[in-house]
Amino acid sequence: MFKLFIEVAKYAGASTVALSVDVGLLLALTHYAGWHYQLAAMASFLAGASVAYVLSVRFVFSTHRLQDRRVEFIWFVLLGVVGVGINSLVLYLTASRLGMDLLYAKAVAACCTFVANFGLRRQVLFHNIVALA
Repeated sequence: MFKLFIEVAKYAGASTVALSVDVGLLLALTHYAGWHYQLAAMASFLAGASVAYVLSVRFVFSTHRLQDRRVEFIWFVLLGVVGVGINSLVLYLTASRLGMDLLYAKAVAACCTFVANFGLRRQVLFHNIVALA
């Protein structure tokens, strides 16, 4: 249980850095480049996911199920597509439907996405399944 707590804490740190990239790019693309917030959110989220991968494999997870890091990265990104979907859906619901300010909507979306991404990535890519005999 302690190892899980440490992983969550480290992943939270890595995610904070990745979220900074995500939010910074989101604001730059919407406010300065004139992109629609949904398109900007997808692009910024994927940039953040790349940062999250690098930090995750270097500082968070010590166990790898896959030997080939290229394949692992592809799976990391594919699992992150679920996060993109959650991120987009929550942004739509909070910003478009509820009229929430974009930064507050992004905070809600980031929390939902964090939980989904950590759980999926840890279970699929970075956690050994111990067979009980």
